[in-house]
Amino acid sequence: MIANGTLLDSTPVAIPATSLAMSRRSMSAADFAAFSAVGLHEITYMSNGLRIKAWLALPPAGPATFPAIIFNRGGSGPRGALTAEGAMQYAGLYASWGYVCIASNYRGVGGSEGGEEWGAGDVDDAMHVLPLLESLGYVDADRIGLIGGSRGGMMALMMLRRTQRFRAAATICAPTMIHATDSAAYIRKTMVKHLAADADVQREAEVRSAVLWAHELSKSTPLLVMHGTGDKRVSPDHGLHLGLALQAAHHPYRLIMYENADHVLAGRRRESNTDLRWWMDHFVRDRGPLPRVGPHGA
Repeated sequence: MIANGTLLDSTPVAIPATSLAMSRRSMSAADFAAFSAVGLHEITYMSNGLRIKAWLALPPAGPATFPAIIFNRGGSGPRGALTAEGAMQYAGLYASWGYVCIASNYRGVGGSEGGEEWGAGDVDDAMHVLPLLESLGYVDADRIGLIGGSRGGMMALMMLRRTQRFRAAATICAPTMIHATDSAAYIRKTMVKHLAADADVQREAEVRSAVLWAHELSKSTPLLVMHGTGDKRVSPDHGLHLGLALQAAHHPYRLIMYENADHVLAGRRRESNTDLRWWMDHFVRDRGPLPRVGPHGA
């Protein structure tokens, strides 16, 4: 059986013209030059016997080895799958910052084998990007970060319950308290749609609700929690309550609530990207020390 994380193939893909046009309008000349020099590849790797499609974004030429980021996308179904444009919006951006970035499409969508899951085997697919990155000679395996948006943020938190391998992590508008969410809420209905007919819905919700097990997250991984106060898909309460749980657990974290920002932090993208980049650069690229936690000082 082929080992999890084995890279099966890699095909170079040109950066879409739409991605270049949008970035040229929103970036400085220097940032656009770095973005346009990113190398994009569509790759296939193994996860639990399944061939999983993903996107690999390589930074412009530089040092012999680079830090790396795993990006967990949000969404579900065919519309949630990352295309080349979506991959450049996230993985390509992080690569332009100087990181090797892999963004998986998970099982069941985007050309990946298997059936789609939502907080189950798909978490394995994201976890198995770790050995894939470690197999690449140009990746510094001691400097790997994790970023997840929405459903991908929920998955990132589930990963931090299982490993201490990440130097830092960030979640963007992640659901963290599905167990306490009304059955009519968008995020709970999305979860239920991906469960077996006989599943214990409340139990499955608890498995996916990080506020219940925040004390089990890797304390060696500082966590940046980002949420928009105008998020209508995942209530801002999810970000707030995760912050409270992390505070109680003495976990190194920072909570940023972006006023009037929506589920994708629209209108605050430049500001939130600056915050995200600082977090990754400080703790991942530069191996910054963990902040003090718990009561201290005057």
